[in-house]
Amino acid sequence: MAARTPRQIGEDVWKTKVEKVNAELVTLTYGSVVAQLCKDFNSDYVQVNEQLDKMGYNIGIRLIEDFLARAGSGRCKNFRDTAEVISKVGFKIFLNITPSILNWSPDNKQFSLVFDENPLADFVELPDDRRAVDELWYSNILCGVLRGALEMVQMQVEAEFVSDVLRGHDTTEMKVTLIRVLEDEMPVGEE
Repeated sequence: MAARTPRQIGEDVWKTKVEKVNAELVTLTYGSVVAQLCKDFNSDYVQVNEQLDKMGYNIGIRLIEDFLARAGSGRCKNFRDTAEVISKVGFKIFLNITPSILNWSPDNKQFSLVFDENPLADFVELPDDRRAVDELWYSNILCGVLRGALEMVQMQVEAEFVSDVLRGHDTTEMKVTLIRVLEDEMPVGEE
């Protein structure tokens, strides 16, 4: 029997093992969170980006267990495999999208996820404030989710948006960089 591809795994899990949530509800709820953060931080969009990243990180460290239980995709051999699973399984399971993987660095430690669609940004217009367009990364929570989830499987990464259609760019692109593979560490006092 041939091994299933990440795309097949993502499709199978989406069809059979995922409780569906109304996309508009998710979009509106997330939009309310971003709007409240903008208000709470007096339109300091750099702070809003940081808070969205922190929220995403906390979600990611919890979400990875659910992902591993549902996906059953096995251990990734390298960072390229990890990128395939993120794109074709992770994003499919949780957002029903499959971003493209592009722009690999020569050392295979950096790639981009390019989003043809982004359900978090449906029906969204950035505030009518030039600073918002220049500084706010509306979907920054996704960067934190990736950081948190990958840290739980021993990969320290940096994730950041480099373009967003909400800012007037042609594409929405997130750059993901492997910083280092984390070693299993025993808690102090345990052997």
